[in-house]
Amino acid sequence: MRVLAELPHPDCKISIFGMNQKFIIKFEQGTLEQSYKIAEVDVVGGINGVFEMLDEAFINQVLELFNQMRKAIIDTYNKYQ
Repeated sequence: MRVLAELPHPDCKISIFGMNQKFIIKFEQGTLEQSYKIAEVDVVGGINGVFEMLDEAFINQVLELFNQMRKAIIDTYNKYQ
């Protein structure tokens, strides 16, 4: 797996990797991470096409999922304290 790009964002780290004819888009926020795999043939324009896909609406959905993930693990952790 090789790093193709990193996109600056104030709320999370965004990295794009290439592996086995797939783009892997990884979002990290603290101890949480989300990964999305997309076949290279499904993206028009290569890496630039991936950049276009990562618009603010999508990133906002990713950030909301981070909030849900964080709440889920905190709630689960607190049940067993």
